[in-house]
Amino acid sequence: MGRSEGEVILVTDTVWEARSAELTTISPGAEFIVLRESPVSDPDIERLTIAFFSADAWPGRTAALMGPVVRAPRLHWLHTFSAGLDDPVFARLSDRGVRVTNSPGAAAPAIAHSVIHHLITLIRRLDEIGRDQHQRQWSHRVTDDPADLRLGIIGLGSIGSEIARLAMAIGMDVVGLRRHPTGSEPCPTWATDRLSELLAHSDALVMCAPLTDDTREMLGADEFAAMPTGSYFVNVGRGECVDESALIDALDSGHLAGAALDVFEIEPLPEESPLWAMERVIITPHSSGSTHRSARRAEDTFLELLAQTASDTASR
Repeated sequence: MGRSEGEVILVTDTVWEARSAELTTISPGAEFIVLRESPVSDPDIERLTIAFFSADAWPGRTAALMGPVVRAPRLHWLHTFSAGLDDPVFARLSDRGVRVTNSPGAAAPAIAHSVIHHLITLIRRLDEIGRDQHQRQWSHRVTDDPADLRLGIIGLGSIGSEIARLAMAIGMDVVGLRRHPTGSEPCPTWATDRLSELLAHSDALVMCAPLTDDTREMLGADEFAAMPTGSYFVNVGRGECVDESALIDALDSGHLAGAALDVFEIEPLPEESPLWAMERVIITPHSSGSTHRSARRAEDTFLELLAQTASDTASR
């Protein structure tokens, strides 16, 4: 195992307390700077070479960790807990020659669990049952069954694939959409030129594609109108993939029967947004993948990459 002499690695106190033995075993020659309550000092920022943007730092300590990262002149590698790398800060670091790696599968199970939970809540009208309970009303309902509905998934990466597997396990008819289907997806998958066909096919639609030039405002008024009346929409991708005003109109008109939204054009969602007051809308604060297990899986990815980096250095 390489000794990683000269590396100065920034991690949070949470990661250090949980994984310090593994970190020091993998990189015994490295120096670790631990982000605690006080800011990282200027001399430490000058020496910093590697940083781990872990899940516990987001969102409350993002500035405390990423501020030193963007200022560190010797930084050559940043690993992030997130699946997406669409934030401009990652592009700026890459343009400087910094290696930026992510954790694309770390939160996939948790996000998929959230999606299935939200779909069942909307389809079985469990949100309304919860309100009845709060008001002490005994109101029997007969609802649709998820197994009778067709689910479209936009984006068949690790998250979309996990959603597809769970949805099929509860009997849903699932079709995915991605730029270049490989044939290895867990469900029938169409290329993006069949988007309108997917929309017309889907009683429920999940957006989990990354934000790119192609996916920005991919879903607008025309796309929601192409979906069956009374269908459902879930967004765990990026808020900017959707024209939010068009989504609000589709919900307000009743064309969409409900939505579960974890991401928004502006975050936090402004208090004046009409979405807050819509009865059949579930709002979560960009937290569908925020579990302790997801955080550990991202840490595992960082440790594996750190070990590989140390090994590669030793073999040179």
